[in-house]
Amino acid sequence: MQLVLQGCIIRPWRLDDAESLAKHANNRKVWLALRDFFPHPYSINDAHEFLQRATTEKPVKNFCIEIDGAAAGGIGLRLGEDVHRHTAEMGYWLGESFWGRGIVSEAVVAFTNFCFDNLSLRRIYAEPFANNPASARVLEKAGFLFEGRLKSNVVKNGELLDSLLYAKTG
Repeated sequence: MQLVLQGCIIRPWRLDDAESLAKHANNRKVWLALRDFFPHPYSINDAHEFLQRATTEKPVKNFCIEIDGAAAGGIGLRLGEDVHRHTAEMGYWLGESFWGRGIVSEAVVAFTNFCFDNLSLRRIYAEPFANNPASARVLEKAGFLFEGRLKSNVVKNGELLDSLLYAKTG
């Protein structure tokens, strides 16, 4: 899969993405909006470990957001199982130097459409932290509907936070 968009390309990760991945992922502001399994600080070894998994996973669920020929972020799915087999949770991140350009909004629309068209999914959802209004705006622009606030749902950086539940059905 490769999606060529105006501001970026969404494509599978490659082993040679390690340096650029580590450069953009090693940012506290990026980490604060993501789950704790995304390490901080983010080292070149973290990048190599992630890329070893991402380049061999079947089916491919994690993709690179490439800007100007280099890895600048990621977008992916966590596929549901059993009774949730037609549902997936989506996550995404982008290097801070590319924030505010509409790149993630464009990527989420294209990626969501691709997933509905090519996977047996009926629902894609995301749970941004309530202290991340930019991510909520990305989802709203992409046609996701706000379904609710999950009170005291996560602990991030020692702080108890609500998360917001957004979903789109296809």
